[in-house]
Amino acid sequence: MAEIAFILLCHKNPDAVIEQARQMTAAGDRIAIHFDGNAPAADYARIRAGLAGNASVTFAARRVRCGWGEWSLVAATILTVEAALAAFPGATHFYMVSGDCMAIKSAAHAHDYLDAQDADYIESVDFFDSGWIRTGLREERLVYRHWLNERRHKALFYLALNAQRKLGLRRAIPSDLQMQIGSQWWCLRRATVESVLAFTRRRRDVMRFFRTTWIPDETFFQTLVRHLVPEAEIRSRTLTFLMFTDYGMPATFYNDHYDLLLSQDYLFARKISPEAHDLKARLADLWASGRRDFRTSNEGRRLFEFLTGRGRIGRRFASRFWETDSALGRDRELLILASKKWHVAKRLAGVVNHYTGLPAIHYLFNEEDTPLPDLGGIQATLAKRTRHRRALVRMLFDYYDSDRLLICMDTANLDLMQDFDSDRSTTRVLEIDCLFSDDYLMGHARRIGLAGDGTPEPALRRIIPAIRNVIASDSDRLRDAGLRDLRRIGQARDAGENAAALAAFLAVGEDVARAIARTPGLFAD
Repeated sequence: MAEIAFILLCHKNPDAVIEQARQMTAAGDRIAIHFDGNAPAADYARIRAGLAGNASVTFAARRVRCGWGEWSLVAATILTVEAALAAFPGATHFYMVSGDCMAIKSAAHAHDYLDAQDADYIESVDFFDSGWIRTGLREERLVYRHWLNERRHKALFYLALNAQRKLGLRRAIPSDLQMQIGSQWWCLRRATVESVLAFTRRRRDVMRFFRTTWIPDETFFQTLVRHLVPEAEIRSRTLTFLMFTDYGMPATFYNDHYDLLLSQDYLFARKISPEAHDLKARLADLWASGRRDFRTSNEGRRLFEFLTGRGRIGRRFASRFWETDSALGRDRELLILASKKWHVAKRLAGVVNHYTGLPAIHYLFNEEDTPLPDLGGIQATLAKRTRHRRALVRMLFDYYDSDRLLICMDTANLDLMQDFDSDRSTTRVLEIDCLFSDDYLMGHARRIGLAGDGTPEPALRRIIPAIRNVIASDSDRLRDAGLRDLRRIGQARDAGENAAALAAFLAVGEDVARAIARTPGLFAD
C-alpha cells in the first residue's frame, strides 16, 4: 500500500504548519518540512517544538533563503527530499505541497489512487513547443545566466540580461536534455527521486546550468524525470488542483468552494485562503474520514473561466479586411431567430419553413454538426464559418436560389448580428424570450460543461444566479444594440402579441402568423 512522504515548503504561520503536519500524518503518512531561511528563527523553533516527538515528521538539514524564481527553491526541495528519503524508508511516494495546500479527498482514496498505477505524476511538456509560458521571458530563461532576483532587483536583473544579449553571451542547453516545463506540484515514486538525486551528484554540468536559469522549479524536476523515467510511466499532470487568473496569479478557494473542490479529479488543492476556517476544518476531517465514495465531474477550470470571463465578451469577431466586399446583396433579406433555448428556435424555424417555404438553417455559427451543403470547404469548421460569415451566408442564398433566408443564432452572438445588420441587405432579428427554471439552468450548466454528472446539486444551485444573469445580460445587450429591425416574441406573452411580431418579422399575413404563434408546444422544454 502507498505511503506518502509529503515534501512541505513553507515560509510563514508556524501554528498553521504544525496543524497541517499533524493532520497529514494522522492517517499514517509522513512529512518532511523546509521552513524558509528568510523567516524568523523563533517561528522555526516554534514548529520544531510543536512537532517534537512525532516520528512521522522530519526537517531539511538546513534552511535555505528562498526567493521566487530562484534556484534556491529547487535547492530547498532537494534538501527536503534527501531528509525524507533518509527518515522514511517505507515511503513509496513523495508529494510536493505548500503551506497553502490541503487535501480534497481522503487519505484512503489517495492511497488507492496511487496504488492503482505504477507511475509518476508530474506535469512536463516541451519547453519550446507547448506554449505553456503565456507571458514574460521564455527562451531567455535558459540561454542566459540569471544571478539576480527579478522581483528584488528588477533594474539590475534586466541590465544583466540585456548586456548578455548585446554581447552575444548565449549558452548552450545540455545536449542530452530535452527541456520540459510544468507545475512544481508533483508526486514521484521513491525510485524516481532516488534516480534524480543520483543524477544531480553525477552531472555537475547540469547542476551548474540549472543554478543560473530563471524559475527552475518549473523546469528542473520536469526535465530530469522525463530524462530518467520511461514515458509510459509518467502521467503529465499534477494531482494538485490549482487555477490561475489571466494575470498569472493563483486563484484562492474559500468556504463556499467545498463541494466544487471535492468534485475535481485531484487529491489536493492550492491555494486555500487562510481565512477559510470552515473549509479548512471540513477538509481536515475529510482527509481522516476513510471515504472512498467520491464522484468527480472536473468542471472547476471551465467554471472559473466562465465566471471570470464575462467582462471580456464583445470583441470576438472584428471585421476582416478580406470581407470588405462580401456584401449579401441589396435585395436580399436575412431573418435571424435569436434564442438562448436552441431547441425552441429550431422548432420555430421548422414551423416557419412549413408555412412559408423559407430555407431555414439552425445554429450554423454555434454547432459544428449543423447540416450544411458543400460550399467548397468554407462550411467545414465553426472558425471558418465565423471568419467568412458574410461570404458563407451569401453562398447559402445562392445555393437555395432564394432572396430570403432564415437562420438561428444564440443571443450571445450580438457581434455577428451587428455585422449582418450593417450590410446593405435587409436584416431582421426576432428574439425569442423564454422562461428558465432552475432545473433547466442546471441541465444547461451540464450541457455546456460548467458542471458534470457528479457535481453536487448545492454547488450547482450556487452558480444558477450567475447563469441567469448572463442570459439576462445577453438579452439586454441585444435590445440596446440599436439594430434596425428587432422584434420579440415571448413565452409569457399571449398568442396575439406573438402573432403580430411574427407577421412583421416574416412579412406574412395575420392568418399565417397566428397559425405559427399557436403551434402546440412551441416553447416546451
